This record gives sequence, C-alpha cells and structure tokens, in this order.
Amino acid sequence: MTVATALKAFRISAWVTGVGLLLLTFYAMPAKYIFGDPRPVALIGMVHGFLYMIYIVCTLILAERCRWNPVFAVVILAAGTVPVASFFAERHVTRKVQTEHLAAAGT
Repeated sequence: MTVATALKAFRISAWVTGVGLLLLTFYAMPAKYIFGDPRPVALIGMVHGFLYMIYIVCTLILAERCRWNPVFAVVILAAGTVPVASFFAERHVTRKVQTEHLAAAGT
C-alpha cells in the first residue's frame, strides 16, 4: 500500500468515525439519558466502535508508512475518541503527509 492510498483510507475512516461519534454524542446519548431510550446508544455505539477499530488500523498503517513518532501516532489515534477532534486530526495529518511525503515523491 502506498502512502497516497494509506492517506486516502485514513481520511475516509477519520471522517466516518467523526460523524459516528457526533451521532453518538449528540443524538444517541441525549436520547438515552434525557428521553430514556437506550436503543440509539446500543446501535450507534456498536457501529462507532467498529468504525473506530477501522480508524485505528488505517492510522497505524499510515503511521508505519510515514514513520511517525509513536507519540504523534497515539495522539492521532486518540482523536477518534473526542467529538470533532478526528476532523482536525484528518486535516493536520493530510497537510503533514502531503508536504513531507507526497510532495517529495512527486505524486
């Protein structure tokens, strides 16, 4: 897998994970704790957990391809657990990878 392909997979997984976490945080959790309906948390929570695992794999593949510092990789991994943070992480990582790896490769 090339760096460009790994970046594309990371970007997609970051956005999907971020949207799932926003749904969980701002729709499912209020539905459970304000309106007493636990079903959205059960469904959206399970889906978000699965999507977060995909985000972890995509992030680790990209980190390995780009030879990231392990601390930086952990910070990017943690962004999938904080609402809205995955969107900022995706933007930061995309700029970093494009300037450091893709521009140098001429891709």
